[in-house]
Amino acid sequence: MSITSKIYPFLWFDGQAEEAAEFYVSIFQNARIVHVEKITTGPAEGDAVVEFELDGQRFGAVDGGPMYSFTPAVSFVIECETQAEIDYYWERLSAGGRTQPCGWLVDKFGLSWQVIPAGLGEIMEPAPKEVMAALLEMTKVDIAALRRAAEG
Repeated sequence: MSITSKIYPFLWFDGQAEEAAEFYVSIFQNARIVHVEKITTGPAEGDAVVEFELDGQRFGAVDGGPMYSFTPAVSFVIECETQAEIDYYWERLSAGGRTQPCGWLVDKFGLSWQVIPAGLGEIMEPAPKEVMAALLEMTKVDIAALRRAAEG
């Protein structure tokens, strides 16, 4: 995998950075742990700094302690080509976490994800109000139901 961007997300965990990276890498097909460095001194001694890749996107993670936690103000979007792909990511990422409306979920580490169909704007184009109303009724997105809403 070749990383081309010098900007990447860096995630703060409380003693779970390596576990979280392993969890994410187990879900994404094109993924790997690049480097794990154990913290040898200070309050996070024995914890880790981790670099990993998911589908070509570089991530960093650190065990920084309990003073910060994730909020839905930042989330990661997964655009899926098929319902099977939505179902795959939804099932795995929501395991141990919680689901939310409109394709949002919070994983077991507290990180927010949006699992949506690729081309959602195109699906909404013919009937934006109707499609949005259908979307607001869903947790996991159902592509066929969105298309039915678009058709009236």
